[in-house]
Amino acid sequence: QVQLVESGGDLVQPGGSLRLSCAASGSDFTYYSMGWYRQPPGKQRELVAIVYSGGRTNYADSVKGRFTCSRDNAKNTVSLQMNSLEPEDTAVYYCFAQFGYRDYWGRGTLVTVSS
Repeated sequence: QVQLVESGGDLVQPGGSLRLSCAASGSDFTYYSMGWYRQPPGKQRELVAIVYSGGRTNYADSVKGRFTCSRDNAKNTVSLQMNSLEPEDTAVYYCFAQFGYRDYWGRGTLVTVSS
């Protein structure tokens, strides 16, 4: 059974940093694209960052230069380093893994950016 479990969500002040991690199990994720979506309060879910199987990354314009997404294929993990956090980054962050028609999601972890 495939599982994705996020960790690292917390309350942080504006300008602060936070690192989210996602542990994937139940399959070999080497060839999967993996990354993060987020859903701010009252808004639709949006793509934050994706790291492809070859290591190439893409980011939402709103997080470019502040967030870094990385993966460790040996450990089946994907991480999101978030710096210079803004109140607009407040959201539930979801880890995902995708390969062809296979599409898996974690349950989410809450990030709140507030003073």
